[in-house]
Amino acid sequence: MADLCSFRGRQGDVLVIPGRSGTPAAALAGRGKEALDCWAASRIAEALPAGRYRITGPLSPAEEEAAALGFALAHYRFSLASAAEDPPLRALLVAEPARRAALREAQAIWRVRDLVNMPANRLGPEALAAEVSALGRRHDATVAVWKGDELLEAGFPAVHAVGAAGAEPPHLVSLRWGEEGAPGLAVVGKGVCFDSGGLDLKTAQGMRLMKKDMGGAAHALALAALVMADALPVRLHLVIPAVFNAVDARAYRPGDVIATRKGLTVEVGNTDAEGRLVLADALTFADEDAPELLVDFATLTGAARVALGPDLPALFTRDDALAEALLAAGNRLADPLWRLPLHDPYAEDLGSEIADLGNIAGHGFAGAILAALFLDRFVARSRSHAHFDIYAWNGRARPGRPKGGEAFALRAVHAVLRDRFPGGADGRNRKEGPTPAS
Repeated sequence: MADLCSFRGRQGDVLVIPGRSGTPAAALAGRGKEALDCWAASRIAEALPAGRYRITGPLSPAEEEAAALGFALAHYRFSLASAAEDPPLRALLVAEPARRAALREAQAIWRVRDLVNMPANRLGPEALAAEVSALGRRHDATVAVWKGDELLEAGFPAVHAVGAAGAEPPHLVSLRWGEEGAPGLAVVGKGVCFDSGGLDLKTAQGMRLMKKDMGGAAHALALAALVMADALPVRLHLVIPAVFNAVDARAYRPGDVIATRKGLTVEVGNTDAEGRLVLADALTFADEDAPELLVDFATLTGAARVALGPDLPALFTRDDALAEALLAAGNRLADPLWRLPLHDPYAEDLGSEIADLGNIAGHGFAGAILAALFLDRFVARSRSHAHFDIYAWNGRARPGRPKGGEAFALRAVHAVLRDRFPGGADGRNRKEGPTPAS
């Protein structure tokens, strides 16, 4: 029958075999010559009718987990319509370890997608801070929030300057979890809930997707949730600066010189390079604890997208071993990333005649590298630092990846953290909801 239907067994190919009544009795799914990944599994899931399925062919534990994750991701939908329909349920029956692992990663990816997809009138700095607080309550973490003029008193002047013109006051949110004495892990995410560009106003087309400019914060929040759900033996510090980059009489201006938590002054060459300014204060704050590892996520530069396109996050780090581990995990998990250099001679182009540095260069070259070098100035005590310049958006729908908000590099970073900080509880005591991988 497979030959008659031109079924070739390529990864993701599906042939549904009907029973005598005409309802599906079984299905053949191709796995190809390579290990089954989650996106091939999503393609299989979306080709199947509703029902409960079990894989009978041989799969490694990693492939079984990928299959469960792919089936779960194939069911994601985001809609604020009053009559949104749920997709047909195709449940994949897998072993309990694979189900648990797939569930926690699916929930993390769904969290990123939901937050990035949410319109800015429903997810501003207040709501983003509330998301962090709710996560903290669930895991008995300590959460601190500074907003408005409290940021000046607490030593976050750059966050305050960027967000001063917003309809909601700027926030900085800090979540701490874990035992004192455990290795430090700091996670920072850019939370610009809408980016108009400020006084250096974006075009209408350039502004259309700027609800997603808090995608870095969504990634950071989701990663922190994974770390706590896994009970990794770390001392976690999540830091999210949440602002609107808006226009009114309080907006910061091109040519302004603003202070930072680190004590460096920054001349503003362009108000649309605001993400690196709020991250400067957040990274300085996270770095003060001298963590073993500091990671940050940010929808930072268009230059990274010009270089690598939407699906490849740019990775910047001075730690070669960390880079190798992240790249290997990305390739293994179909969550790829690409390392770009921190080319120090370019840092001269961030100079200023009246401040310690400028937030942009006077030319259009190497924009992603220059942004990463700017952030690098605000990290001094961390043993290792990795910066991810992400897009956080699918511009076209593919199996398991609908158009809209998306998590990039999240699974790769999670895998590296589990290897680097072994001994977690593997999520066995967590609250879990239903999943199509059951």
